[in-house]
Amino acid sequence: MKHKNSHLLVGYWSRLRDGRDVPDQTDIDPRAITRLLPYVFILDAESPVRPIYRLAGTALCERFGFELKGTGFLAHWEAQSSLALSSLLQQALTLCQPVCLSSVAATADCGMVELETVLLPIKFGENGPTRFLGMVQILSDISQLLGRPLAFQRLAASEVIREDEPHVPVYSQKPPMAPPPALRSHPRAPHLRLVVSQDRPSIVNFDAGFERLFSVLGPKGA
Repeated sequence: MKHKNSHLLVGYWSRLRDGRDVPDQTDIDPRAITRLLPYVFILDAESPVRPIYRLAGTALCERFGFELKGTGFLAHWEAQSSLALSSLLQQALTLCQPVCLSSVAATADCGMVELETVLLPIKFGENGPTRFLGMVQILSDISQLLGRPLAFQRLAASEVIREDEPHVPVYSQKPPMAPPPALRSHPRAPHLRLVVSQDRPSIVNFDAGFERLFSVLGPKGA
């Protein structure tokens, strides 16, 4: 992990376990991670091939340009990355261990940014872990924001995070040096710049309601 907030969230998850394999979603106190909430999300991975956002912070929604709640986590990943991520999610749930993802994301006009995503397994109800507490952070320079949402994401590397062992790589590929084929026709494609979305669509503010939503969402209503 490279971003300090990733370390903070993993440390919080570890404390919540309190001797258990994973914490329960109801254990999460949003007040303890207030500063991180705009970038935090809850992912329902009962079906690892079709994980769904159950909650998502406002900054994360703004980054992708639309409200993420109820949408598919894999929808903005390219095909090869989606296949790898389905396997990684299942592995993380089986091992009851967090996963850190490194990725390169692109806007529709070929702007690119490096992201780090942490996924921390949590329980919801009586069954084993089927959800993730997650967070996305920007790793690259954000001084050249263009106000455009991210439209495409490619997995560059991943690792299982173990508290008592060095990080264990489970997937790796060279980061893309160019945007996907559908984006290459843009006249600015040969001169890619590292950018990140900063447009501000109309988005429901879930940050203020996280504390209530964490506790009241049920298996059917979540």
